Amino acid sequence: MSLARTPPMGWNSWNQFGPKVDQDKVLAAAKLMATGGYRQLGYEYVVIDDCWSEKQRDSLGNLVPDRERFSEGIAALAKEVHGLGLKLGIYSDAAEKTCGGYLGSLGFEEQDARLWAGWGVDFLKYDYCHAPLDQASAIERYTAMGQALQASGREMLYSICEWGGRAPETWARQAGGQMWRASADVFDSWVDVWVPQPGYYGAGIDSAFDLAARLAPSGGPGGWNDLDMLVVGLQGKGQVHGNGLSGLECRTHMTLWAMACSPLMMGCDLRSLDAHSESLLTNVEIIGVNQDLLGVPAQRVRQWDRCEAWLKPSSDGSIIVALFNRGSQGADIELRASDLGLKDGAKLLRDLWAEAEAGELGESRKFRVQPHDSMMLKVSSQ
Repeated sequence: MSLARTPPMGWNSWNQFGPKVDQDKVLAAAKLMATGGYRQLGYEYVVIDDCWSEKQRDSLGNLVPDRERFSEGIAALAKEVHGLGLKLGIYSDAAEKTCGGYLGSLGFEEQDARLWAGWGVDFLKYDYCHAPLDQASAIERYTAMGQALQASGREMLYSICEWGGRAPETWARQAGGQMWRASADVFDSWVDVWVPQPGYYGAGIDSAFDLAARLAPSGGPGGWNDLDMLVVGLQGKGQVHGNGLSGLECRTHMTLWAMACSPLMMGCDLRSLDAHSESLLTNVEIIGVNQDLLGVPAQRVRQWDRCEAWLKPSSDGSIIVALFNRGSQGADIELRASDLGLKDGAKLLRDLWAEAEAGELGESRKFRVQPHDSMMLKVSSQ
C-alpha cells in the first residue's frame, strides 16, 4: 500500500477562492504550508479545484490551463510545488462538464490521466456534476478514471467526489479510490444552509455526526470516508460561507473529523489565518489521532439528549474518547469506564486540546462541555 496509509492531508482552493483560483494563490498556499510548519505536520497535497482550465480543448483534444490565471502552466506550478516538498492536485468531473461549467473528462479519461501525469500531478479530485444519478453509472465512470490513473505511468491519489448518494463506501476502493466524499458540500455553518444559486442545501457541521457514525466501519488504511474539506478559518467568508462557525464550533469540527479519520484538507486563505484557527489546524496531538497508523475510525458508543461519547482505539494501546455537546445548553457529560469497555483500575487522562494531563478516570467522571463544544481525551493505563 503506497497511497493513503493514513487519511490524506493538504489544502484545496475551493472553499476560499471558488472559481477565482489562480497560480499565485495556489503557490502562496504551498509556500506557507512549507514555511509555516504545515508540511511537517503532514499537510502535503496542494489541490487546484474547479475552474482552472480553458473551456475548450486544444486541437489534439488536450485540456488547456486558463491562459491568464495559470499563465505559466500546470507543469511549471507542479515543479515549484514539488520543490517545496509538497504534492500538487488537480480537479475534473465524470461528465462532459464540471460543476462550474468547465470541461470534464468523460470519454477522455486515458488522455487526461496521461496529460496530468506528464505535468507532474499527484492527486485527482473527481467530481460528479451533470452525471447520471444511478449507482451503476457512477461505478462505471469512476472505474474508468481509476483504471486510467493506474495506467498513466504516475502514482496519483484518487479522490472520488460523488457526495455519498450512491453509497461510494461500498465500491470506491474497487474503482481505484483512496478517499470518497460521503457528504454534501460542507459549509461554514453549524446547521444546513439553503444555497439559492444553484439551489441546494449545504451541509452544516451538525449533520456530519450521524453520517460519520454510520460510515465508520467503511474507512481504513488505503481508503477513507471523506466528510468534505475543512471550513476552519473561513470565518463567514469565501465560497462556502454560511452562518459562520464560532471558535468552539470550529474545534468540534476538527474533533469530529480527526476522530472519524476523515481527510484533513484545509480550505482557508492561509495568508490571513487568525491565531485561533491556526491553533486548531496545527494541534499536533489532534492530528496524531487522525493520522494514527491503526487507522480505525471512531464509533459512537453513547448518545443521550444532545450529548455523545465516541471511542477510537490507538496503535499504542490507548483509547481516544471524544465528548460532544450538540445541544444549545451547557451540559455535564459523564464519561464511564463501562462505556469504554475498561477493566477495573484507574486510568490516566490527557486532554488533547489543552495538551495537558487531566487526572484519572475511575468508574466515572463528569466533564462540563459548552454548547456545540467538544473534548478529546486520551485514556491510558498507568
